[in-house]
Amino acid sequence: MLHVRSIWNGAISFGLVSIPIKLVNATESHSISFRQIHLEDGGRVRYRKVCELEDREISGSEIGKGYEDADGTIIPITDDDLAHLPLPTAKTIEIVAFVPADRIDPLQMDTAYYLAVGGAPAAKPYTLLREALKRSNKVAIAKFALRGRERLGMLRVVEDAIALHGLLWPDEVRTPQGVAPDTKVKVNDKELDLADALMDTLGEIDLDELHDEYREALEEVVAAKAAGESPPEAPEPPEGGKVLDLMAALEKSVQAAKQSRGGGKGEAEEHAEVRKLPQRKSARAAPKQTSGRKTAEGTKKKTAAKTTSAASTKSTAKKKPRKHPA
Repeated sequence: MLHVRSIWNGAISFGLVSIPIKLVNATESHSISFRQIHLEDGGRVRYRKVCELEDREISGSEIGKGYEDADGTIIPITDDDLAHLPLPTAKTIEIVAFVPADRIDPLQMDTAYYLAVGGAPAAKPYTLLREALKRSNKVAIAKFALRGRERLGMLRVVEDAIALHGLLWPDEVRTPQGVAPDTKVKVNDKELDLADALMDTLGEIDLDELHDEYREALEEVVAAKAAGESPPEAPEPPEGGKVLDLMAALEKSVQAAKQSRGGGKGEAEEHAEVRKLPQRKSARAAPKQTSGRKTAEGTKKKTAAKTTSAASTKSTAKKKPRKHPA
């Protein structure tokens, strides 16, 4: 088993069943971070904690917590005050319900964690909960405390492990009021058909194929600077314009998507001049197509002419006298 650093130790409360677990991070950040420096000499810029009343730097042992009231008054809150708060989930992930996964609004989704078993005896109840979640096709809603506050969470199965997603409390999610357009807009069927065509052309994608292009470009800049070289020049961004014709924009988007997926012609081909090439002479070349009646009549006349010519040739051959020897 891979040993990972846990950030919280406790237990899952599943009715009367208690499952010792360890909480580990399920995600990691690959973002490049910078340090603030003094431009003149490159020295690090650091912040010091200073008491604004005494105007002096203070140590960590002199720092506590305080709540700022509406009028600006600071109310000191001690660790003892917090220790006496009724918090039954301080060391427990308390399952309160099981619901279908689609009941959870993605807007509520927060940080993700893995729940690792806290010792060999926990393997049996851990597996029991995991298999029960699998068979029911449901997720567990739970309450737990982390970093000084009680949180809402969702337990679900990921491969052979149980994952815990932190959830925002319902009153922490804003409604979309005032976000949608104020005016009523009508969309016709042709526009919807083009939008559907664009969606079908883009299709599905393997998320593993997506990567952070900005971070990769930034890594190239850092590597070049570290080697004393000039950073690579960034490509010119495509010119953006206002969408004046929605239909034209949709059509071009479909063509561009087909081109990027290798299934269509590019914009250069769209505006290219088209010229007819001369046909090669071939015994099997098809006759030029003209309007229906003229073509049929012309074909009949040509066929009749060929038949007459052939017949005349045969007749001439028969009438030709045979030469006698002298």
